[in-house]
Amino acid sequence: MEGAAAEKNGSPPPWAPVERGQSRRLPDFLQSVNLKHVKLGYHYLITHLLTLLLVPLMVVIVLEAGRTDPDDLRQLWVNLQFNLVSILVCSAVLVFGTTVYILTRPRPVFLVDFACYRPPDRLQVRYAQFMEHSRLCGNFNESSLNFQRKILERSGLGEETYVPDAMHHLPPRPSMSAARDEAEQVMFGALETLFRNTGIKSKDIGILVVNCSLFNPTPSLSAMIVNRYKLRGNILSFNLGGMGCSAGVIAIDLARDLLQVHRNTYAVVVSTENITQNWYFGNRKSMLIPNCLFRVGGAAVLLSNRSADRRRSKYSLIHVVRTHRGADDKAFRCVYQEQDDDHKVGVYLSKDLMAIAGGALKTNITTLGPLVLPISEQLLFFATLVANKLLNAKVKPYIPDFKLAFEHFCIHAGGRAVIDELEKNLQLRPIHVEASRMTLHRFGNTSSSSIWYELAYIEAKGRMRRGNRVWQIAFGSGFKCNSAVWQALRNVKPSPEGPWEDCINRYPVEIIDGIPSSFSPINGSSTLAA
Repeated sequence: MEGAAAEKNGSPPPWAPVERGQSRRLPDFLQSVNLKHVKLGYHYLITHLLTLLLVPLMVVIVLEAGRTDPDDLRQLWVNLQFNLVSILVCSAVLVFGTTVYILTRPRPVFLVDFACYRPPDRLQVRYAQFMEHSRLCGNFNESSLNFQRKILERSGLGEETYVPDAMHHLPPRPSMSAARDEAEQVMFGALETLFRNTGIKSKDIGILVVNCSLFNPTPSLSAMIVNRYKLRGNILSFNLGGMGCSAGVIAIDLARDLLQVHRNTYAVVVSTENITQNWYFGNRKSMLIPNCLFRVGGAAVLLSNRSADRRRSKYSLIHVVRTHRGADDKAFRCVYQEQDDDHKVGVYLSKDLMAIAGGALKTNITTLGPLVLPISEQLLFFATLVANKLLNAKVKPYIPDFKLAFEHFCIHAGGRAVIDELEKNLQLRPIHVEASRMTLHRFGNTSSSSIWYELAYIEAKGRMRRGNRVWQIAFGSGFKCNSAVWQALRNVKPSPEGPWEDCINRYPVEIIDGIPSSFSPINGSSTLAA
């Protein structure tokens, strides 16, 4: 049947012999060969090039050693025995070199565990509640309400994010007392979960670093923690303020530096933000966006430099790279806390924010790339750079494939646009930004702690395997772009009382044009507490 059909179509059957002079065309390799696999093969070749070159050398050495007469080896040993000066010099050099190496190499820093704060369900705010509450409080005109509605619908936030107690009242009740209550609920909630999961005792904590950008009371937030848990009197405590959403990585960097100096101790890092006193009640649209995006959240991280903690730790800190663009006036003012024309305080976001963030990211990954990328990617990047700069060839700049360096990405969930741009510019796949999108959907922008909710998501999904590397990247006012690289020390399971414990099976959810598939129109009345 097949042969008859072939003859009818004018082509010979499959079994027909090829006549003399008839040539078969070669397949189109550009279509039949997956160039991704070619690049992967090139990557493995360059990565293991040194090993491939050393194998023949080792074979030659082994063969020559096998041909050596035992008497020659015995004579060499006798000569060395009677050359005391050579032995002493070699031994001194060996001991000195070993001592210098041990004293100068950085001590490993382990992440024993971390905990993210899960607010009570009574603090959840749905779309309809948010808009109705904004209307009833009487501070916003119709144009501002419509603007907030559009931002909220396109933000990527879901219906289960949280706002503090003070914002659930009509009228809202922002006060110093309410702000302290919010800070205590978040910080102590995360810390108590961390202490339960790790069994750490307060007297064992030698370093405490707290970061919160917009709320800096006296006594400080770090002093509140010392007082609550009766930490020891010689603890090294630090309180970082005004450093934006990337301050979590800065706090980790500070703790790492302190752990290099102080032996056999623990460091606790607490990252949070405070919303109660920083809600904007004006009508300047560039200052209304934070109202729609920022939500309650916080995280506590336990770090250790004790070698005995390696076995029970989750991750090892590999690199921290920090980029600061504050010398540029436009970058410095792109996220700026100020008063509007009606003297109402809020945080202004510039229209140039994404462009400035892109420049900061470019500088950051230019520094990070040589530390983490395989040599194959570095050679490709260097080749295109030389072609463009020295040979004046108009070659498209090569974007390194960071997927070859990292298995997981924790991109600060600052907003849908931030995640979209990094997914596009770093050529990531949807699964690489899934943790960021779902964190934004479930918890909103929790500022510096968002990268920890994302890491908790990856763990809850059971995706973290031994040896996997994680890239945490965050942006903050100033303007800053900071990166932290971690490597998993084992197959990591989620810790008890995690933020995704009772909802991970519902994720990922489909988000179309910023609107979750479960989105319902904004209508109905407010059910917030009056």
